[in-house]
Amino acid sequence: MGTLPKRKDIPPWVKVPEDLKDPEVLQVQTRLLEAMFGPDGSRIPYIEQVSKAMLELKALESSDLTEVVVYGSYMYKLRTKWMLQSMAEWHRQRQERGETLGDSGAPADVTGVASFLGSPCPLPTATSTQPRWRLGRPQTPWGGGWSLG
Repeated sequence: MGTLPKRKDIPPWVKVPEDLKDPEVLQVQTRLLEAMFGPDGSRIPYIEQVSKAMLELKALESSDLTEVVVYGSYMYKLRTKWMLQSMAEWHRQRQERGETLGDSGAPADVTGVASFLGSPCPLPTATSTQPRWRLGRPQTPWGGGWSLG
């Protein structure tokens, strides 16, 4: 793509103009956009921040597809494209099975985005009551371990 985006609020982690050249592009079914990005795209700023990329959505004429354009450094835009493709496929399968948001008990929101992107601090889920780790001596098959005190 030869033209740079006209967006005024380019995130600070996107370097102008080098990160705006050669964007990654994927096509997503328009019916999946709200499930992926929230009502009116409310989750896009969060996805951009966590993925260190910038997203642009472009409706395609006479099609039920929307083009998602991903700008950023090489690795960030590839990782973001993969993550968005995975999210789109997951939501497409859920809709085919007739599931709506929240049917599975796990929140179908940006919690999945953090795990896709390898967030160091996973977001808690509403159904999670078990601690993710315990302090003290871990249970190992060989009887060894470490101690905090």
